Amino acid sequence: MLKAYGAHPEAFTSNTSERAVLPLSWWEARLVERADNREVVFGAFEGERLVGVAGLRREAREKISHKATLFGMYVLPSFRGKKIGSELVRTVLKFARSQTGITVVKLTVSESNLLARRLYERHGFITFGVEPYAVRLGKDYVAKVHMWCHLESLSVDETDHDSQGITD
Repeated sequence: MLKAYGAHPEAFTSNTSERAVLPLSWWEARLVERADNREVVFGAFEGERLVGVAGLRREAREKISHKATLFGMYVLPSFRGKKIGSELVRTVLKFARSQTGITVVKLTVSESNLLARRLYERHGFITFGVEPYAVRLGKDYVAKVHMWCHLESLSVDETDHDSQGITD
């Protein structure tokens, strides 16, 4: 993720300097699937090499505990176009469906990232707004598109099938 923050600062609300100081235990805790863990990160591997990641964060407050956020989606540039992004999104949605009470998954994506927006749309995400000035990069700003997916509107096939026909 530190590489991702540096390579694509417009895509993430975190930055390298904020995250580099965090202890390894903070990163490791995000990789453990536990009942009390509100955040989980999934990885895509080629052999032993981590080539992509995506996370899911469940809301803690009772009134919004039916929502979760897909975050930190990243695939190494040399592995893009191989359906890894689709598999990560599908894995996150499948996991979200398996969690009691989650009915909505939301995300934000940079307005200029048309490929990612299309990827999310293929998996059932719908745009519900654009936040101008969402991320500040020095003197410039990046707008973020807010998207959501109602899990009950997805068929099981949409979260369980293989990647055929998806061209990300």
